Amino acid sequence: MLPCDPEHRAKHRARRARASARYHRCRSFVRPDPEYRALDDPKKTPPAPRPGGARKPPPSLRAQIGATRDALRGLVLAHIDLAKAELSAVAGEIARVALLAAIAIVVMVLAALLAILGTSLFLAEWLLGSMGWGVLHGVLAFIGIAAAATLLAVGVPIERVGRALLVAVVVGLLAGVTLGLDLPNRLYAAVGESVGLAVDPAFRPLVVGLIVGGLVGFMLGIGAAVSMTAYGAGRFVALAGLIVAGTVLGAFSAITHGPQVGAALGIAVGWLTWIAVMGVELARAGIDVETLRTRFYPTQTIETSKETVEWLKKRMPPGIGS
Repeated sequence: MLPCDPEHRAKHRARRARASARYHRCRSFVRPDPEYRALDDPKKTPPAPRPGGARKPPPSLRAQIGATRDALRGLVLAHIDLAKAELSAVAGEIARVALLAAIAIVVMVLAALLAILGTSLFLAEWLLGSMGWGVLHGVLAFIGIAAAATLLAVGVPIERVGRALLVAVVVGLLAGVTLGLDLPNRLYAAVGESVGLAVDPAFRPLVVGLIVGGLVGFMLGIGAAVSMTAYGAGRFVALAGLIVAGTVLGAFSAITHGPQVGAALGIAVGWLTWIAVMGVELARAGIDVETLRTRFYPTQTIETSKETVEWLKKRMPPGIGS
């Protein structure tokens, strides 16, 4: 078959048509990039550069160590800030609880004081006829307790404080019974009647009480003046003071008090006696200043330190520590 044969040419055209159709059919599935342009096309602008520009080089080892250190420091600081915040919250809760506990303690103390004072006033009104006695007894009791605590604090033995309280109880009972039964008034009336004192019987116990009280005070004043080391005015003041005190007590004991007032006076006399006896005990025996100083002075520690210093000096080379 020759190349110019019509049949050969027809077959050749058919093959080219089939190849062209196959080419166009495959090309229809490929969508060209809209930003694609030919390298030699001057009509199209170049595409915009990618965000971030060119790729950065990797960080160096020193930069990575610094970044790790900064991250670790930030982590530690974050934990510290968290701990500070929690501790601040805990401190606030502790302060709140402490405040509430202090309020509770103060209220309980006030309740105890109210119970003590209220009971004292109620018993005084009920048994003694007046709340004033409860006030007086409460004041004297607090003074006595404060004096006893002071004596114990300065080193006075508790036996002496207890002995003073026992004496006060005995004196208070005797005074209460004596004044409650009006024994001094009856005694003064009997003495005045026996000596035939020309005074109105209603005032006879008072006059006898003044005389007897003055005589007792005079005798006690002489004894006190003789035993005193002072001279002149000191002895005269002691004598005159005791005479006046005896006269006032004699007049007071001549009054008819009755059982309630007599009992109240006995309680008051008991508290006053306790305070007075503790004062006499302190004035007579005094305070052992040396013992008191030993209680508040670290003698053993100082002596041990001195011994240690001396021991070190003996073992040091000559010329060192001298």
